Amino acid sequence: MRLYLSGKGGFAVAVAEAITNRGHALVGIATPATRRNHADDGDPLNWDRLRAWAYPRRVPWVDAGRLRAHRVPADTDVILAAHSHAFIGRATRARARVAAIGYHPSLLPLHRGRDAIRWTIRDRDKVTGGSVYHLTEHTDAGPLAAQEHVLVPPGSTATTLWRDHLAPLGVRLILRVLDDLAAGRRVEVPQDEARATWEPSWSRPPLVKPELPQLPGTAYVETHPDALYRD
Repeated sequence: MRLYLSGKGGFAVAVAEAITNRGHALVGIATPATRRNHADDGDPLNWDRLRAWAYPRRVPWVDAGRLRAHRVPADTDVILAAHSHAFIGRATRARARVAAIGYHPSLLPLHRGRDAIRWTIRDRDKVTGGSVYHLTEHTDAGPLAAQEHVLVPPGSTATTLWRDHLAPLGVRLILRVLDDLAAGRRVEVPQDEARATWEPSWSRPPLVKPELPQLPGTAYVETHPDALYRD
């Protein structure tokens, strides 16, 4: 299949390598323009790792903050979010002929939000996991395509839990879902909203939703990520 990948960092690179090794074609990527504020974007040392990985492979790149529908090739089968903190809007998702999916490092609908792993450690959860879900207008709330649990090892930190368990699990689950989609199997299990939890970011700005206009006189509120936007 032909995939468009939005993400960043080492996890996005691991996903890119896994899906291309599986025989899928990567038709484009979206990453943050730079890793440091006011950095020179002409210097590859400032680029995100996924962008640096894609450059010698001639995979087209766009700044994730400027990702819009016309940037996604019309023959894209799947849009994939892998450690992407930019909202992928409805018109952009519609460019995918088969599905638009993302990976979240929790047992959704638990621990929605960008710091799910930190809250897992902070809440001393004994069990966590990873979820691949279909992207919708609501953050981390789309139907589940695959999910698997992980026992949290004693003494885990957010870093070790992600590096040793949840990131590798994410790659495996993404490949599983892509195999399903390629075979014509589309899994969509609705999330149980009665059990949903949303945890605010510890230190970073809220998720960016560039395709949804902000209501006048409002500001981003992390604890209510969808309340300030309209279609």
